[in-house]
Amino acid sequence: MDTNERYRDFKSFYPFYLNEHSDRMCRRLHFIGTGLVIATFLVAIVGSNWRLLWLLPLFGYGFAWAGHFLFEKNRPATFKYPVYSLIGDFVMFRDMLTGRIRF
Repeated sequence: MDTNERYRDFKSFYPFYLNEHSDRMCRRLHFIGTGLVIATFLVAIVGSNWRLLWLLPLFGYGFAWAGHFLFEKNRPATFKYPVYSLIGDFVMFRDMLTGRIRF
């Protein structure tokens, strides 16, 4: 699909998303960032420490964008598809955790 087109659903977006994450180090940085987002969110909720929530975008976007700019050498899909990209982060995290995608 042409990157100028809009995706109608996540199912059609996810193959594009994976293609944008072909570099292994980029995927690893996404995994680390998403893992830190999940852990920080859980610690904030369980400990009622709401100040920790400001770290979520720092961890999530910081690691992911470093992967794109330093290793993948492309522009993160977040800029054009923010909702699908956020979903894609968690789906790719799951797929890496279960071995569907190589870590």
